[in-house]
Amino acid sequence: RVIPQPLGVVGVIVPWNFPLNLSLVPLTAIFAAGNRALVKMSENSRHLAQLLIKEMPAYFGADKLQFFDETGGVGVAFSKLPFDHLLFTGSGATGRAVMAAAAQNLCAVTLELGGKAPAVVCDDFDLRTAAERILFVKCLNAGQICTTVDHVFVPRAQVQAFADLAAAIVPTRYPALASADYTAIIDERAFNRLLAAMDDARERGARLLNLLPGPAFDRASRKIAPHLALDVPADCALMRGEIFGPILPVLPYDSLDEVIAHINSGPRPLALYPFSHDRQRVEHLLNHVMSGGVSVNDALFHVGQHDLPFGGVGESGMGHYHSKEGFDTFSKLRPVFEQARWSGLSLLNPPYGRLADAMLKFLSR
Repeated sequence: RVIPQPLGVVGVIVPWNFPLNLSLVPLTAIFAAGNRALVKMSENSRHLAQLLIKEMPAYFGADKLQFFDETGGVGVAFSKLPFDHLLFTGSGATGRAVMAAAAQNLCAVTLELGGKAPAVVCDDFDLRTAAERILFVKCLNAGQICTTVDHVFVPRAQVQAFADLAAAIVPTRYPALASADYTAIIDERAFNRLLAAMDDARERGARLLNLLPGPAFDRASRKIAPHLALDVPADCALMRGEIFGPILPVLPYDSLDEVIAHINSGPRPLALYPFSHDRQRVEHLLNHVMSGGVSVNDALFHVGQHDLPFGGVGESGMGHYHSKEGFDTFSKLRPVFEQARWSGLSLLNPPYGRLADAMLKFLSR
């Protein structure tokens, strides 16, 4: 039999983009498995961290759960603690540092990182529906989501139609850049990185299409309008790394095998989003592209299905949480074998002639 038993103390390092979700949701599996937890918040979540530090003791004792603010250097020290398991959500670069620190304690890690998650629109799927669903996810949180659509593959003959639809759809949701419904970029460094990536793409021949009326960005509010990037060269900054912002490269293709080769030439993405009603096409993509998770005919929604595991693969992460897999991740699945009162294994003890005699006696019956 297998006995699931608590590991002990689990460390959780939380990013800034969904700080409430990504601090509390993992605790479901961590506590269900019987563990205790220490949670380190992001430097960009200082107000929420203070609130949780103040309010959580009313619900969980200090010997069960504690939150920590990032005041400078806390994250480095936190990742070096001798946890029984460590869950990190964030960038690949920081994930490598966290894993290296945890290795000093032989601490197991679950890493939820990022990656260039592609959407693949097939020619049998309604283009408007695909554009509506992809742009909803891409504009959500101004694209600052690890599982957002990083770029989209569109049949070559439909690229301009996709661009026209995008230009019509986005302003109905966000009439202007100043809309209170549209999210700012988290900080000045991220804001400048995205503008530099857009400039780099233009200099290399890409066309950047602003999907909102008015300015392309506002430095005072740190808002960047949703953009499509067309004719994007493969070596530009938008295609070399995860965008993590409201810019959507649209890549034309002539065959699914071309798409598969393109995706497989890079690191394995955290998510894959096929849009097709043709099951053979969908299965072909699933069988030939490895990714963390998949939503078919939509994007992002597999993350919210809490009866499904969530996690990356390769450079997009390792391990799973959510659902039963989360319980298993934060448990020691301890195997127990109980010997019967009388065991035939005693025949395996030397002298081995006894085993030969017993077999001959059995066969002669």
